[in-house]
Amino acid sequence: MNPSSEAASPTQGGRFEVLIAGGGVAGLEAAFALQQFARDRVHVRVISIGHDFVYRPLSIGEPFNRSHALHFELEPLVHAAGAELIADALTSVDTDARRVHLASGAELGYDALLVATGAYLDPGYEHATTVDPERTDELLHGLVQDIEEGYLHRLAIVVPAPPPWPLPAYELALMASERAWDMQQSLDVTVLTPERAPLAVFGETVSRGLEQLFGERRIEAITSSWCEIPQSRKLIVHPLRRELDFDRIVALPALRGPDLTGLPRDGGGFLPVDQYGHVRGVDRVWAAGDGTDEPIKMGGVAADLADVAAGSIAEMTGAHVRGRTFSPTIEAVLMTGGTPRYLRARPASPGPNGESVFETVSRGSEPPKIRARYLGPHLERMPEPAAPGRR
Repeated sequence: MNPSSEAASPTQGGRFEVLIAGGGVAGLEAAFALQQFARDRVHVRVISIGHDFVYRPLSIGEPFNRSHALHFELEPLVHAAGAELIADALTSVDTDARRVHLASGAELGYDALLVATGAYLDPGYEHATTVDPERTDELLHGLVQDIEEGYLHRLAIVVPAPPPWPLPAYELALMASERAWDMQQSLDVTVLTPERAPLAVFGETVSRGLEQLFGERRIEAITSSWCEIPQSRKLIVHPLRRELDFDRIVALPALRGPDLTGLPRDGGGFLPVDQYGHVRGVDRVWAAGDGTDEPIKMGGVAADLADVAAGSIAEMTGAHVRGRTFSPTIEAVLMTGGTPRYLRARPASPGPNGESVFETVSRGSEPPKIRARYLGPHLERMPEPAAPGRR
């Protein structure tokens, strides 16, 4: 049973006051889900310091002119969800008084709070180029030029431990190799990851399919490893302490949680949540997205947890919705520089009999990079935004 499903009395104007901290995938998905589940029973306010909703999964293709991050105006999306946008940032929570403190000094009360502020990027490695989704083209444009002009022959791509969402590392490896092939240049690419197999979270079929692609593209995967980068161009690979030299080293950033005052968190600052998205140990607070201790940090999983949390909150209002527990299906589109691949798995059913799908995507039928049940249809109906710099 949902531990917070008991009907609760609203605090303001006869409607249940819901605050959503964060205007990313999880926050917006929760707002649209609440509109669907609870309708006029709730008054929803979304707290976000930014003015745009940025669809980031496509940013890794920017340096290769394959794709670009899409920027949508945040306020129309929030209003479409029947919510109100507050341009501010959450700094702390008083769970006893059910009030939040904002960066501006303002305070707001709530009947339910959903924290979807995301995680912070930690560069981690001083002597490597760290991928930042907000600056991908700026950081990696020179690397692509060096590949095209034949100055780069050995490239390392490092996934830190514990691993964040590792898909961009494999996309970067494949697109870099494909670009070298197109330009008739020689390039060896090595991906170093703590995963037991490439994209192990998707199961054996996906790992085998990716290994086959790597075999065709002169890409090596060193798994079950973690790295030190003591100086530019040098890696020490553990646990065997192998020393390897490269022309360029690129690393994914490590992630750390929001570490909000007044809320529990683990050693990495992440919010511990239960199967309903409820933050453990506190009342009337839920969380979704990369800021939680859910180990799979991707947009589709964040959206699914946001739906579960929204259902749990709606249940409190007396809405006729049957709350469900969190058991996501992981779906992704792997950009390869050529034909993309569709990936799907269910972590709840591991082992050789568990679902694991690795399929070629036919031209014109590419699914979205992020599966969001309620937000997705609204994004599809919105005009195609201009690429950054052409707005």
